[in-house]
Amino acid sequence: MKAQRGVLALAGVLTLAACGTGAADPASGDAGGDSLVWAIETQPITFNPQQWGQNKARLLVRNQFDALVARDRDGGFLPWLATSWEISGDGLTYTFQLRKDVTFHDGEKFDAASVKANLDQLVAPGYNPAVAGIQLRNYSSAEVTAPHTLKITLKAPDALFLDFLSSPYAGQVSPRSLRNAKDLKAGGPDLVGTGPFILDRFVPGQEVHYRRNPAYNWAPPNAAHQGPAYLAEITYRFLPEAAVRVGALTSGQVQVIEGVPATELGLLRADPRVKVETSLNSGSAFSYYFNVSHPPFDDKRVREAFRDAVDVDTVLDSVYQGTAKRAWSIVGQGSPWFYDASLENTYGGDAQRANRLLDEAGWRERDAEGFRVKDGRRLTVRSVESAPYVRDRRDILAQAVQAAVKQSAGIDFQPKVTDQGTQQKALQDDRYEVFQNSRGDTDAGAALNLILPKGAAINRTHFGNAGLDKLLAEASATSDQARRKEIYAEVQRTVVADEALLLPLYVPADQIAYGTGVTGITFEPVSGTPNSAYDVRTGK
Repeated sequence: MKAQRGVLALAGVLTLAACGTGAADPASGDAGGDSLVWAIETQPITFNPQQWGQNKARLLVRNQFDALVARDRDGGFLPWLATSWEISGDGLTYTFQLRKDVTFHDGEKFDAASVKANLDQLVAPGYNPAVAGIQLRNYSSAEVTAPHTLKITLKAPDALFLDFLSSPYAGQVSPRSLRNAKDLKAGGPDLVGTGPFILDRFVPGQEVHYRRNPAYNWAPPNAAHQGPAYLAEITYRFLPEAAVRVGALTSGQVQVIEGVPATELGLLRADPRVKVETSLNSGSAFSYYFNVSHPPFDDKRVREAFRDAVDVDTVLDSVYQGTAKRAWSIVGQGSPWFYDASLENTYGGDAQRANRLLDEAGWRERDAEGFRVKDGRRLTVRSVESAPYVRDRRDILAQAVQAAVKQSAGIDFQPKVTDQGTQQKALQDDRYEVFQNSRGDTDAGAALNLILPKGAAINRTHFGNAGLDKLLAEASATSDQARRKEIYAEVQRTVVADEALLLPLYVPADQIAYGTGVTGITFEPVSGTPNSAYDVRTGK
């Protein structure tokens, strides 16, 4: 048996806290030095870490909920609420030793029984089918062998299991609040964790407020300090309009903003009162996935033509003014262990080829508006996106792609942003041709397993390939990172080069701007997302 031990950098979130709203120098921080206001782009759909799905919501989850393990800068695993763990030689049994000094915000003790209760909840029917079906598909059982010792048994070896236990989904929730929360799936003040901050107020459409957990004394060993957080309180203000966020920062109404718009980046970087930080996210790139279950993308030639009709560099420059990192694969460059750089500059941006392919596919005629037509039907492709998941000016990006494919190849691309219910109905009824998505998983393999296998939770392409599924299963079953890299390179070449299943566009990144009086803002070492507010301070 192999013991695995380590030290952890607190993986976390960005933060902010209540303060005055008068115009002030953004560099000054809060007068009391212990509160912060942070403006964010996206209001979370849920505050339950086990239901988390928006990468932007990761900012909030880590303030309130700790995981068993965390990641270091080299991608290794480090202790957090678990002090150590042992993995059996066959990879089927994990035995965790847990901290004995941890208390949930409601006073309940953290122990092996509470971890088991969280795992049992995660695999409960209908609770989170995606997690139960992918991240915990090999989970068999958890056994409390001592008050602070838990033995977990898997059905098959799973290289993604420890990564899952470091993710926000594995944030530890008080079993009492799991039983008694008024709205378990939505979460809120009555769903509590062990983290450095306590959620005590949520005003939909306006803000969420956290206060310091005075008992917190179980930060990972490589956090910048031990004991309670520096900040006494944090207020996250929901400001979806980029210009409004920037104005709030420069006027001193907030001290930190995330989602810095490309149009304002130069201005903020030139302001001596402001610092700007950027980090690429791990996981999958933001891509347009093609639904192959019905025309026109059941024809590979049409999929290739759509990609060739878009000059991605020009489109990205028009929307992000040189600040976006172009993507070439389903895996983003923010995942250096698994990204296949051999795909770069091998496809796309060839309008002449796009038109030839569409002619070959039978879309030779044009209607009065210049769109291609076959058998009396226009070459129309639809995308229906849920508003809470639209970040980084993706609605503007869709308009740029729409113009590009019309001008270059006569394709009628119809992107639409709507509410969650409308999007879900369109997905269920198969009334879409393009599915827009990116994933912020710390291990890109998790994203690939959610998107690509036949019947996977977010396989919106309806693409099925037994050989591809076998490769993904093999990668999940081995802990040999070199072999996993080989497999995932083959997977990327299959879906990007061979099948033209998607159009990769850009690698998501987090941009943070803050007054020079704020310190301790960092990014998680693997995910590239903003770190916990645990080490953040304000004041000169």
